[in-house]
Amino acid sequence: MTDWIAQTDTARTWFETLRDRICAEFESIEHEAGSDAAFQYDSWEREEEGNEDPGGGTRGLMKGKVFEKVGVNVSTVRGNFAPEFAASINGASPENPGFTATGISLVAHMANPHVPAVHMNTRFLTTQAAWFGGGADLNPPLPYEEDTADFHARFRAACAAHNPTYYDRFKKWADDYFYIPHRGVHRGVGGIFYDHLECEDEAAFERNLAFTKDVGEAFLDIFPKLVRRRMEREFTPEDKQQQLEWRGRYAEFNLVYDRGTLFGLKTGGNIDAILMSLPPEATWS
Repeated sequence: MTDWIAQTDTARTWFETLRDRICAEFESIEHEAGSDAAFQYDSWEREEEGNEDPGGGTRGLMKGKVFEKVGVNVSTVRGNFAPEFAASINGASPENPGFTATGISLVAHMANPHVPAVHMNTRFLTTQAAWFGGGADLNPPLPYEEDTADFHARFRAACAAHNPTYYDRFKKWADDYFYIPHRGVHRGVGGIFYDHLECEDEAAFERNLAFTKDVGEAFLDIFPKLVRRRMEREFTPEDKQQQLEWRGRYAEFNLVYDRGTLFGLKTGGNIDAILMSLPPEATWS
């Protein structure tokens, strides 16, 4: 297949539906904590010379009592990679630089250091190839074995429903990817990460979309439970300091190593949306 317009629209619709459900759940948590915080949405349009329909997206941002800063982005863009960047992308080349990309990306930085920060994204891209990618990883400043176990168990179940090899493969991929070489530490306690779930035909698209949907459902199921479990726990100034230092590690990873940050910058994405993953406050000591 070479025409993935209908499939891109199907994936986009799912990502937007997932965004709406996640944002509603996060606002419910804020209301439970006595806050009236809500997401503010800003739409943006991509620009590309000679491209009449380059696409764009919507950035959702909330700053509240529980979620110190949470961003949820959905974008759908299309156009041509720069020749030097095209050579590094699956199925693209300087001679065939065209692409489409649609996806959801979420990062939550929490007010209480006992509540873990989290990242989740899923996406569908097309060049001369077509594939899904994504995942989720937990980033607690103060890790709890119970939270880590429950997070992994939920994604293990999501993976097992589709392929018995997925969880072990994608957990290792997350462990390898979310690592900060210059610090010699992992960014958090891991999760799953996958890429290049190739869609050779319509049947493969449907299979990989079904898995990607279950990744989103797993996140929506488990993360709010972890937030509610920890959000009222008392914390000390020392706990807060540890949170701020771990946020510094998070920022280092996203600015130096994260492929999604690079992709967004190289394809003319919205700068505020791309960098919404950075924490509102961090410390380097």
